[in-house]
Amino acid sequence: MGGTILVVCILVLIVVGAVISSTKHFKGEGGCCGGGGSVKVKGDKIKDVVAVKTIYIEGMHCSNCSDRVQNALNSLSQVNAKVDLKKKQAIVKLGREVSDDELKSCVEKCGYSVTGIG
Repeated sequence: MGGTILVVCILVLIVVGAVISSTKHFKGEGGCCGGGGSVKVKGDKIKDVVAVKTIYIEGMHCSNCSDRVQNALNSLSQVNAKVDLKKKQAIVKLGREVSDDELKSCVEKCGYSVTGIG
Protein backbone atom coordinates (compact mmCIF):
# COMPACT_ATOMS: atom_id res chain seq x y z
CA MET A 1 0.00 0.00 0.00
CA GLY A 2 2.86 2.38 0.88
CA GLY A 3 4.42 1.78 -2.53
CA THR A 4 1.18 2.71 -4.28
CA ILE A 5 0.97 6.02 -2.40
CA LEU A 6 4.57 6.81 -3.33
CA VAL A 7 3.91 6.10 -7.02
CA VAL A 8 0.76 8.28 -6.99
CA CYS A 9 2.67 11.15 -5.33
CA ILE A 10 5.42 10.94 -7.93
CA LEU A 11 2.88 10.95 -10.78
CA VAL A 12 1.11 13.99 -9.30
CA LEU A 13 4.42 15.86 -9.11
CA ILE A 14 5.20 15.01 -12.74
CA VAL A 15 1.78 16.20 -13.93
CA VAL A 16 2.02 19.45 -11.93
CA GLY A 17 5.49 20.10 -13.36
CA ALA A 18 4.27 19.45 -16.90
CA VAL A 19 1.30 21.81 -16.48
CA ILE A 20 3.53 24.60 -15.12
CA SER A 21 6.06 24.12 -17.92
CA SER A 22 3.34 24.09 -20.60
CA THR A 23 1.75 27.23 -19.19
CA LYS A 24 5.09 29.07 -19.31
CA HIS A 25 5.74 27.79 -22.83
CA PHE A 26 2.42 29.03 -24.22
CA LYS A 27 2.85 32.40 -22.52
CA GLY A 28 6.23 32.75 -24.22
CA GLU A 29 8.12 32.55 -20.93
CA GLY A 30 9.46 29.02 -21.25
CA GLY A 31 12.87 27.83 -22.31
CA CYS A 32 12.01 27.97 -25.99
CA CYS A 33 10.23 31.33 -25.91
CA GLY A 34 7.36 29.67 -27.84
CA GLY A 35 3.80 30.87 -28.15
CA GLY A 36 2.64 33.48 -30.65
CA GLY A 37 4.34 34.61 -33.81
CA SER A 38 7.37 36.82 -33.88
CA VAL A 39 8.32 39.71 -36.10
CA LYS A 40 11.66 39.28 -37.79
CA VAL A 41 14.06 42.20 -37.72
CA LYS A 42 15.70 42.53 -41.11
CA GLY A 43 19.40 43.11 -41.06
CA ASP A 44 20.87 46.23 -42.58
CA LYS A 45 21.52 46.12 -46.32
CA ILE A 46 25.25 46.28 -46.47
CA LYS A 47 26.85 47.81 -49.56
CA ASP A 48 30.45 47.20 -48.60
CA VAL A 49 30.93 44.05 -46.55
CA VAL A 50 34.09 44.46 -44.46
CA ALA A 51 33.91 41.03 -42.84
CA VAL A 52 31.87 37.84 -42.64
CA LYS A 53 31.92 35.92 -39.38
CA THR A 54 30.43 32.61 -38.30
CA ILE A 55 29.16 32.43 -34.74
CA TYR A 56 28.77 28.94 -33.27
CA ILE A 57 25.86 28.85 -30.81
CA GLU A 58 24.66 26.27 -28.28
CA GLY A 59 21.27 26.17 -26.59
CA MET A 60 18.90 26.88 -29.48
CA HIS A 61 16.13 24.28 -29.61
CA CYS A 62 13.50 25.62 -32.02
CA SER A 63 12.85 28.23 -34.69
CA ASN A 64 11.76 30.70 -32.03
CA CYS A 65 15.21 30.40 -30.47
CA SER A 66 16.98 31.02 -33.78
CA ASP A 67 14.64 33.93 -34.58
CA ARG A 68 15.46 35.47 -31.22
CA VAL A 69 19.21 35.31 -31.91
CA GLN A 70 18.81 36.55 -35.47
CA ASN A 71 16.67 39.50 -34.35
CA ALA A 72 19.19 40.45 -31.67
CA LEU A 73 22.12 40.38 -34.08
CA ASN A 74 20.19 42.23 -36.78
CA SER A 75 19.36 44.99 -34.31
CA LEU A 76 23.06 45.92 -34.28
CA SER A 77 24.14 48.68 -36.66
CA GLN A 78 25.59 47.50 -39.99
CA VAL A 79 24.96 43.83 -39.22
CA ASN A 80 23.09 41.34 -41.39
CA ALA A 81 22.72 37.91 -39.77
CA LYS A 82 21.17 34.63 -40.86
CA VAL A 83 20.86 31.93 -38.20
CA ASP A 84 20.84 28.24 -39.12
CA LEU A 85 19.21 26.23 -36.33
CA LYS A 86 20.35 22.82 -37.61
CA LYS A 87 23.98 23.89 -37.97
CA LYS A 88 23.82 25.81 -34.66
CA GLN A 89 25.44 28.84 -36.23
CA ALA A 90 24.89 32.37 -37.45
CA ILE A 91 26.50 33.78 -40.58
CA VAL A 92 27.02 37.47 -39.96
CA LYS A 93 27.88 40.02 -42.67
CA LEU A 94 29.40 43.19 -41.28
CA GLY A 95 29.42 46.66 -42.81
CA ARG A 96 31.72 47.95 -40.05
CA GLU A 97 34.25 46.49 -37.67
CA VAL A 98 32.37 44.63 -34.93
CA SER A 99 34.36 42.93 -32.20
CA ASP A 100 33.85 39.28 -31.36
CA ASP A 101 33.06 40.38 -27.80
CA GLU A 102 30.17 42.57 -29.02
CA LEU A 103 28.71 39.72 -31.08
CA LYS A 104 29.17 37.23 -28.24
CA SER A 105 27.54 39.57 -25.73
CA CYS A 106 24.57 40.11 -28.05
CA VAL A 107 23.94 36.36 -28.36
CA GLU A 108 24.51 35.66 -24.67
CA LYS A 109 22.00 38.36 -23.66
CA CYS A 110 19.41 36.17 -25.39
CA GLY A 111 20.31 33.28 -23.11
CA TYR A 112 22.46 31.19 -25.46
CA SER A 113 26.13 30.19 -25.37
CA VAL A 114 28.71 31.12 -27.97
CA THR A 115 31.19 28.28 -28.44
CA GLY A 116 33.30 30.05 -31.05
CA ILE A 117 33.52 32.78 -33.64
CA GLY A 118 35.37 32.29 -36.90
